[in-house]
Amino acid sequence: MSELEQMYREVILDHYKSPRGHGLHEHPDAQAEGQNPLCGDEVTITVKFGEDGETIDSIGFDGRGCAISQAATSMLTELVKGRKAADVAALPKEELLEEIGIPLTPIRLKCAILGLGVLKVALHKAKGTPLPPEWQNLGDDLHFD
Repeated sequence: MSELEQMYREVILDHYKSPRGHGLHEHPDAQAEGQNPLCGDEVTITVKFGEDGETIDSIGFDGRGCAISQAATSMLTELVKGRKAADVAALPKEELLEEIGIPLTPIRLKCAILGLGVLKVALHKAKGTPLPPEWQNLGDDLHFD
């Protein structure tokens, strides 16, 4: 394992042990839940928008599951805070995967993007932002409410 991969593994472990954005908002502006039935990961995300009604002012999550799903969702909260809902709705999964920084198997990839999918569904429900076709096809493997 390279030094860079080891550093990313330590960052993932830190986010798993001390998640950022952990905890749900009371009276959120946007909310959604999702599950990955293949490994039992569950994530709920809540969002509060700023005064403009479009900028993510605060994002929180709660969930349970593997270190990758929980750490990736923690990383996601830092990645999207301060961004516009429309920009986050169009955020490619590769941007989050770049933050994670280590190669993932196809099963772990679904764990890593669960939080992003839940956030996109929350924004879609609250703001009518479009769900990219690639997210609509995940219905067989990931479930969003």
